Amino acid sequence: MPFEPLPPEPLSPRPAPPRRRPVAHALSRLLRRLGLVQRPALDDLSRRILLPSLPVSDEEHARAHHHRAGQCLARQEDWNILAARVIEADHRRWHTPAGETVASLLAQGARADLVAAAEDAIADGRAPDGAGLDALEMVQAEDPGCYPLALVVALAHMDIGRAWRARAGDAQARRRGEQAFLEHFARAEALLEPFDPEARDAPSIAAAQCALLAARPAPRRRVADDYARLIALDPGAPGPLRALGEALLPERFGSFDELDLEARRAAVRTAEIWREGGYAWVWFDALTRDPAGLAVVDPAFFCDGLRAIAENRPDQHVINQLAAFCGLVMAPGTEKPRLAPAQERARRAIHACLDWLVAEHLHELHPLVWTQALIGPGQSADLPPRRMLVQRGRQAALHAIAARFADEIAEGQTLAFSSAGMYRLSTP
Repeated sequence: MPFEPLPPEPLSPRPAPPRRRPVAHALSRLLRRLGLVQRPALDDLSRRILLPSLPVSDEEHARAHHHRAGQCLARQEDWNILAARVIEADHRRWHTPAGETVASLLAQGARADLVAAAEDAIADGRAPDGAGLDALEMVQAEDPGCYPLALVVALAHMDIGRAWRARAGDAQARRRGEQAFLEHFARAEALLEPFDPEARDAPSIAAAQCALLAARPAPRRRVADDYARLIALDPGAPGPLRALGEALLPERFGSFDELDLEARRAAVRTAEIWREGGYAWVWFDALTRDPAGLAVVDPAFFCDGLRAIAENRPDQHVINQLAAFCGLVMAPGTEKPRLAPAQERARRAIHACLDWLVAEHLHELHPLVWTQALIGPGQSADLPPRRMLVQRGRQAALHAIAARFADEIAEGQTLAFSSAGMYRLSTP
């Protein structure tokens, strides 16, 4: 069964907006903008933001629940039960509250122990013990027509192959790592080749076959088609849309013009679910990884897409993701590369979306989402303890909100949040 979060508490009445003193406030705001009155520091302004913080969100609970389920079934060698659950999750299109596919989480848990041991060995400069992978291959060989078992083994090969490619060392070690990467991906492709995702109604197989593009000698001609098939199978999952954008970055298999074209096509294909949101999802991680895409992205389309996502998927994990992207990734900064005028206009338009995201949709803070936006996608090695990550994410979120609403807070207002939205409290 999919993870079901607890129902929300009953909404409390939304306080009436306080009366304001427009002339005095307008004057103080003008003086601050002219530099005649110093604006309080962000730390001071942040103390006037009353935003409930949820260190462990429903999304994290759901992901951990399904990951543990797959891991426990693999440890107990209950392969038939695991296969049945993966098939059911695929057919029912089960997702976590924020849209992660349950089938992928079950498969991830099932191979977690094996992959962790292999990654540790490779990081230590040793070849992994092949006994565990051989045993898993034997289980799959006993039922060659069972696609969930083939999926788990193939994904284990791909995880280990990526670990080999990322291995540090001299030129010879890197060549050995690249060769091992190609060997593992070739084995994964052979395992998945007999299974047609559409005939099996299995988005998990389509997603794995998209991941195989990383090892193809000329993947560019297949990227759009392979991802279009995956998105058609599971249009409600944001993951494939986001992965398509990353795959089409110039540093990988495409160009910004191709990325924009496929983002527009994805918006049309998923319009019944996401409206304009498909366009924003395809560009989302791509802009995080390469801000040069701001020269090509349509900022008005992108902002409309963000609003469509927020209205159609109001889960607070998703809202925090969108707000962290607008508030941190798209924030101005002297340490960031200088942007051309068109890029700067696009950045400002997207950054400004933080205002309505916070005011209309943010009810609770998920600090780790903001921490992830700070460190960038896929960066998880050598991180400090969770408690410090939570603190860092909370501080970054409050600073970003305080910076956007600085004038109102400086005028004596406090920003408070509840399940009914943001409201303003005046300080005597």
